Amino acid sequence: MVAIAVSLLPVSVFLLALVVFDSFKLVHRSMIARALVGGALVALGAGGLHGWLFDVTGLEPRTFSRYVAPVTEETVKALCLAYPLLRRQVGFLVDAAIIGFAVGAGFALVENVEYVNALSDRRIWVWIARGFGTAILHATVTATVAISAKSLLDRHPERGLLTLVPGLAAAILIHSLFNHVLVSPLLAAALLMLVVPVVVQVVYHRSERRTREWVGEGLDLDVQLLELIKSHAFPGTRLGRYLEELRTRLPGPTVADMFCLLQLDLELAI
Repeated sequence: MVAIAVSLLPVSVFLLALVVFDSFKLVHRSMIARALVGGALVALGAGGLHGWLFDVTGLEPRTFSRYVAPVTEETVKALCLAYPLLRRQVGFLVDAAIIGFAVGAGFALVENVEYVNALSDRRIWVWIARGFGTAILHATVTATVAISAKSLLDRHPERGLLTLVPGLAAAILIHSLFNHVLVSPLLAAALLMLVVPVVVQVVYHRSERRTREWVGEGLDLDVQLLELIKSHAFPGTRLGRYLEELRTRLPGPTVADMFCLLQLDLELAI
């Protein structure tokens, strides 16, 4: 029980912190739950896929973990992000970070439970390394894929699934380097716990600044335009003159409906 708690608690607490510190709270709890379940399901699928690949390739476990597992695991996690991103269910970068972290957390939770059942090594440092290292890694790199894809999708919506590729490539590289064990597992976990909060803070700050700018600029413009069309000066504006010109070509009630539609659209936007 101690091994399970140590291996599962850090990533769960970190996900909760991401949700709590999100000022706008635009990610519904049901979406977070779906992301967790999606990550857990693809973890089960990856386990079956790895069993088949072991038999087919005949690679030793260390080589497999360094060069095959990062590709398969990061790809299946990235596919979980495709639907909410392409369906425009993710509004801002911070929302992408939360959804991506939840997918990675769901994956890590299942993987760590499988390791607890499979490994006989019950030394606490092994599970500290898995809980604070591997689990956080899974969640963080998936969040990175989501942030990268969301940023690219905002600028290039026509590219669709291709927006996942740069973040996915980075996630695979980071995961592979981590599995090479260039430093001790405990040191790698410590480095992750130092770096991840800084990265998350930068993403949150940038996202919230852009969100407030977007909301503020859009709201100010809509309020000004609504005040203008309700004022006596509106007939003298370019838009007022355009509507007046339309009266010579369209029935009066049609022009009146257009004016009402403009006002209603602004009121709904505000």
